[in-house]
Amino acid sequence: MSRVGRKPIQIAKGVSVVLQDGAVIVKGPKGELLSKVHKNIAVEVTGSEVLVSRKNEEKETRALHGLWRALIQNMIVGVTQGYSKKLEIVGVGYKAEMKGRKLHLLLGFSHPILFGPPEGIKIETPSQTNITVSGMDKQLVGLVAAKIRSFRPPEPYKGKGVKYEGEYIRRKAGKAAATAAK
Repeated sequence: MSRVGRKPIQIAKGVSVVLQDGAVIVKGPKGELLSKVHKNIAVEVTGSEVLVSRKNEEKETRALHGLWRALIQNMIVGVTQGYSKKLEIVGVGYKAEMKGRKLHLLLGFSHPILFGPPEGIKIETPSQTNITVSGMDKQLVGLVAAKIRSFRPPEPYKGKGVKYEGEYIRRKAGKAAATAAK
């Protein structure tokens, strides 16, 4: 039995969890999230708890048990607190700014990159080298942050590019170190 899947999910105050047509609908102060549950996973709402169980003991179903418990937990946290990811831009002349609803990035290319976030995602630029992606859907926040990072991932020689806050970039020595060793 899944250790994660067995744990009941506590429903926070001001949050309602409804099961409807094989989908879980979570409503809270920040908004509403909907997710269609896998056919082999059963979800029960009892009072102030949500219980997730599986309908059979197949390998795939056992793998999905803990996953669906975590996804529903993330939905409840998302509609109460929300999620955010912070990105840092490293490099001379690299910068980001919001122009209307679009993110305007200058990352050393011959052209600026304009990125329009999907519905439900808020992007802020507290400074020219910091970007904050926030929203109530954890998966979508991570996806948007990864998309922004993919425009110019950090390179290993000087560390220039877009990286997550606190991300460690493993550095390489470069060709100057190879000639000094001879």
